[in-house]
Amino acid sequence: MSMLSPYGALSLFAVYLVVGFGIRTWLQVRRTGDSGFRGLSGRPGSAEWWAGILFGAALLLGALGPVAGILGLADLDALDHDFLAAGGMALALLGIGGTLLAQVAMGDSWRVGVDEGERTELVMSGPFRVVRNPIFTAMVATGAGLVLVVPNIIAVAGWLLLVVAIELQVRVVEEPYLRRQHNESYPAYCARVGRFVPGLGLGER
Repeated sequence: MSMLSPYGALSLFAVYLVVGFGIRTWLQVRRTGDSGFRGLSGRPGSAEWWAGILFGAALLLGALGPVAGILGLADLDALDHDFLAAGGMALALLGIGGTLLAQVAMGDSWRVGVDEGERTELVMSGPFRVVRNPIFTAMVATGAGLVLVVPNIIAVAGWLLLVVAIELQVRVVEEPYLRRQHNESYPAYCARVGRFVPGLGLGER
């Protein structure tokens, strides 16, 4: 393993946090006066609550993976190849760009978490014409790219945890909320646009 890999992965992770959360939050506050953060959903111990907790844990492991690599944790042999690291770097950069693109497409409707008393516009344009959850799709791609750059057990665990957290967040928090808020237009939207991948998850509950 080249020491450039964990340092490169840590740098990409930092860029992702700045772009995906820092810059987007700053833009939201500047445009609306509201950060867009709504916090954890559900009562402690509920599936909704666990979605938020697991998401936070996944981000923590995403940072710890490269740090562990810098400190000498060995990569998994099956994934420890220069061409995979190079591909992972490219995939992570595409994921970061895709995250920002999808966030910008949400406009003033961008939120982290949901507020049951709040009704935002249902965004169906731009990347949301291709998949219903393009931000999460881009996040999974970013995480997968970082794993390929530093493929140690902590990074892999963080990515798997991210996938589980996103599945929970979408299926038990965000999509039920959107169905309640847009009870006619959202089911029709789900029927024609896939959840994370074009053509897959049409109309699923």
